[in-house]
Amino acid sequence: MKRYSYIGIAFVILIFGIIVIPEIIERIQDDETVTSNRSDGQAERVAESQELAYIMVNEERKKVPPFEFVDQHGDTISNKDYEGKVYIAEFFFSTCPTICPIMKDNLVKVQNEFLDNKDFGIASFSIDPQHDTPEVLKEYAERNNVKHPNWHLLTGEREAIYELANSGFNIYAGEDPAAEGGFAHSGYFALVDKEGYIRSRKDKFGNPIIYYRGSVPYNANVKPGEEEPQTDILIADAKRLVNEE
Repeated sequence: MKRYSYIGIAFVILIFGIIVIPEIIERIQDDETVTSNRSDGQAERVAESQELAYIMVNEERKKVPPFEFVDQHGDTISNKDYEGKVYIAEFFFSTCPTICPIMKDNLVKVQNEFLDNKDFGIASFSIDPQHDTPEVLKEYAERNNVKHPNWHLLTGEREAIYELANSGFNIYAGEDPAAEGGFAHSGYFALVDKEGYIRSRKDKFGNPIIYYRGSVPYNANVKPGEEEPQTDILIADAKRLVNEE
């Protein structure tokens, strides 16, 4: 009896392998891309067929409001200059001693993926416009390998910049005497599509992640439970939007 039981179990395993394993292989090949995390080797699955989410506020898609500032070349740049382009927005200041250097390195990595792509850009808004004049920002750009023609370091009226950060993007920025450098801000990147809508991928629960972590080094080796780098997924999602019809 035992021998027949073993034969029956082996038969069930064989049938399971014939039916299920090809379906798993086909799903991986056709529907999903697996991107591995450098830190712990765990894979994050993202359905290629799944569109990046829109950020919804009061049941409406969140769109970047109009803005107009001056860049490192002294040119007036507005949201209209980014129309038809996918771009990444951040809030920083040139003398930031903490997370800004990490964010800058991450954006340089992103920039290098799109150097010859005119449909891509970066908008870096200074939250210390009194210090960050166009001349200061130009020197900062030259020192930090800012090369893409659509990467604008923007400065202007302080309250307009804070309004854009806190209400336009809902990314906190403000003065804080207790913070290193005198300013506090979130280390997030916003991904904006060609029509000016804020977009993001979804997490494993199907909810939009909303923003991408910019304050974690792209090559960081993190421990379980720590924030993981998101530069690679930002690059992947920006490419998807650039190719989106």
